[in-house]
Amino acid sequence: MGLRPSQRRWAGILLVMAVIMGFPGTRQKCIFDVVQAQARVVRAEAARLDGPPRAPRTRAQTQQQAAHAAWGAWPLPVLSVKQKKALRKIVPPTPASQQPIRITKWFPKENGNLSEAEKERLEAMMEEAVKMVSSLLSVNRVTGPLLLSRDMNKYCKFIWRNSSAVNYNRCGRAKYNYRSETCLDVKIPEDHLAGCYIYSEADSPGGTELRPEGAGLPDTDFVLYLHVQNTDKCRAEPRVLAYAVHCQTDSGGRPVAGAVVICRDRLMGSTYSQRGAVQTVIHELLHTLGFSKHLFHTWRECSVTHADGSGQVRIYTPSVISALQKHLASTNPELGAPLENLDSPPGGVSSHWESRILQGSIMAAVLGDPTTVRIDPVTLAALQDTGWYAVNTGGAQSLVWGDGEGATFGSTATCQENSSSFFCSGSGFGCHHLHLHKGQCQTDQYLEGCRLFKPLKNGSECWKEENGGKSADEGRSGEIFGSDSRCFFSSLTGQSRLLLPSGSVAGRCYRHRCLGQNRYQIQVSGAGWVDCPAGGSTRIKGFRGEVSCPHRRLCLYPDVSPPSDYLNAFSPSMTRQADALTATSFVARTCNSY
Repeated sequence: MGLRPSQRRWAGILLVMAVIMGFPGTRQKCIFDVVQAQARVVRAEAARLDGPPRAPRTRAQTQQQAAHAAWGAWPLPVLSVKQKKALRKIVPPTPASQQPIRITKWFPKENGNLSEAEKERLEAMMEEAVKMVSSLLSVNRVTGPLLLSRDMNKYCKFIWRNSSAVNYNRCGRAKYNYRSETCLDVKIPEDHLAGCYIYSEADSPGGTELRPEGAGLPDTDFVLYLHVQNTDKCRAEPRVLAYAVHCQTDSGGRPVAGAVVICRDRLMGSTYSQRGAVQTVIHELLHTLGFSKHLFHTWRECSVTHADGSGQVRIYTPSVISALQKHLASTNPELGAPLENLDSPPGGVSSHWESRILQGSIMAAVLGDPTTVRIDPVTLAALQDTGWYAVNTGGAQSLVWGDGEGATFGSTATCQENSSSFFCSGSGFGCHHLHLHKGQCQTDQYLEGCRLFKPLKNGSECWKEENGGKSADEGRSGEIFGSDSRCFFSSLTGQSRLLLPSGSVAGRCYRHRCLGQNRYQIQVSGAGWVDCPAGGSTRIKGFRGEVSCPHRRLCLYPDVSPPSDYLNAFSPSMTRQADALTATSFVARTCNSY
């Protein structure tokens, strides 16, 4: 929304006020791609080649194992069209055979020096994040205890490479300095690991046990090793709260082990947010479970990423295309979900969604204010297309950003042309697109010149009653802060006050109540309830100016609301709002608090 000269004067005044209030704090940044690229992943296929002693093999078995080893190499070979079609014929597990994924959290002894307050925060954060992910993803559960593989390249000094030998691809000599297996510098307990053997002769089936078999992890489909420490990466990047990797996969390519490092200073920092921390852990968990450029080539569809005509790399898989078509209200059959192009070299692949098009997604490169982050349908569709999970799509949260805007939404060519109300121009003040916060029109490196209204750091939450009285303009503009208040573009000023210049529009907080889908009323301080026609505007008796009534932003997404700890304090009008929605047979999407 551009500003006329008269408006810029007031924008300057509001800018000073915003500096006093504080602009958005540093948002949580993800360095997953950098860390995962440095991690070694142990694949179950390769590990099985060095199992317990077996009887001598036939020539056919030897050839079959050699072929198996070739397919287990890293990276996977380029597949021909015929091979891809053959793999697509593999029938994925049926949802009926899958159950909620069992994630076991394992804390190493190094975490023992945490304070009681740190332990409580850590446990609450991890418990909530794991519970949420388990409610969304189901798998073919591991039969018996989960037993992780050992990395042959770590413990073996010499491998038999004669394909005709009985012990082809087995370890012939051990490294004298082999100590342990790790996952992102976390030492994996011996009890979690399979045994390994040494075969001193090429054709002798007998082997010597180097390490015994562990008991494994019971009732576990994925083990997450957790480490709390101020690492070099934590110190180098103050916007990083946590980072993670996957370090083992099963025979089907599904990750079965990973690790997450929590930066300890951020765990106890004054800016710590439990809700934000939970979202960060969910973000990292989804990376380790499959939303990773290092795993895209192993998804059910084999080759899933390609560049579109503009060079934007996108994921083209059936569920993802369908979810994005539904979200953008487009019938484009090739509408792949775009990946962030600033996380990688030109034409490269990223493990994050493009912020301009999927702003607010849990898998964007940077997570914003916790109340604006969504576990969106497109992300869940991507996890469905890995082929490893049955996804609870009913657990998706409404991704309001770009809803119904069409296939070209978010392009750098159109975002600056005021072609969509989701974007803005200039540096004026208005409302975040969820209308829970006041905001300022800003950009960042991930938006590539596009601008949007980002929440201010302090006092911008319309739903916080305690924010009342912080703005000098509040009394003149009739603002009301509370659990049922939302942000509106407004030029209201009391008639008894000094007349502000015409058109001095800014984001202001007023009460609202729903009458049905996309139908609502608003209330300004000192006035009664008035209809606010979506897509139009309304005037308030006793005030000059008007209030703009957003179209398809309010009373359409029941799961867009203040944090749950504020919902208990909702006024009676909110009860009437819920009754009104029920009366209009409005089916709400499932809302998950996390």
